[in-house]
Amino acid sequence: MASTPPQPDVVLTAQGLTRRFGGLVAVNDVSFTVTKGEIFGLIGPNGAGKTTTFNLMTGLIQASSGQMLHEGVDISRLRPFQIAKRGIARTFQNIRLFGNLSVMENVTIAHHIQTHSGLFQGIFNLPPTPAEERDIRDRSYQLLDLVGLADRAFSGANNLAYGDRRRLEIARALALKPQILLLDEPAAGMNPSEKGQLSDFIRQIQQQFELTILLIEHHVPLVMGLCDRIAVLDFGQLIALGNPEIVRNDPAVIEAYLGSE
Repeated sequence: MASTPPQPDVVLTAQGLTRRFGGLVAVNDVSFTVTKGEIFGLIGPNGAGKTTTFNLMTGLIQASSGQMLHEGVDISRLRPFQIAKRGIARTFQNIRLFGNLSVMENVTIAHHIQTHSGLFQGIFNLPPTPAEERDIRDRSYQLLDLVGLADRAFSGANNLAYGDRRRLEIARALALKPQILLLDEPAAGMNPSEKGQLSDFIRQIQQQFELTILLIEHHVPLVMGLCDRIAVLDFGQLIALGNPEIVRNDPAVIEAYLGSE
């Protein structure tokens, strides 16, 4: 992995990210930085390239050109589990839980990327596996309590309501002990009251876990009220970047969402 000296407090850097699918350019020469501790929003109309950008950042797909840097280190060619080990976790637009497992099991599985026990210790239940397993169960229960699902710990994940599945996915991402958390449309399917509670919850976990948070969200008022800075994509290109007030009044953003006269 190549590395360059990172700028102070910059934890993520997109440099000319481009992704082509045949003749379609889904993300086109996108560049931005994310600083430690901020809540950074990524918005744009449907098909703007937001989720593709998240996929590039987390190793699900590789860039056709450009780089993704984490603290100055090029992570563009790393696999998703390697990026997760670096402290970058995400949720998905289409919820990806283990539906045949319990709520608790969905969270404990995520914890195992942080364990130190080897295959031999696990097979024969030798130390430190029992101690680690107890710690994992305790931390998993604490996370479920945080997201309001402790009383459903042993229910099947498939039996949860939609909003509860969203919260479980966030708990599972937090189990990876991330420094950077990417949330892909966390408010999808929620009513206005639930969206307000979600905004408060995101601020709570950002402060409690000292996280840097990136989120994709179609509910623009939530993004404007929550994010420190916002990047706007349209047809795969970055058309605006700045604080909510600057982005809200940018003519290119207004046209992208409302159309020209």
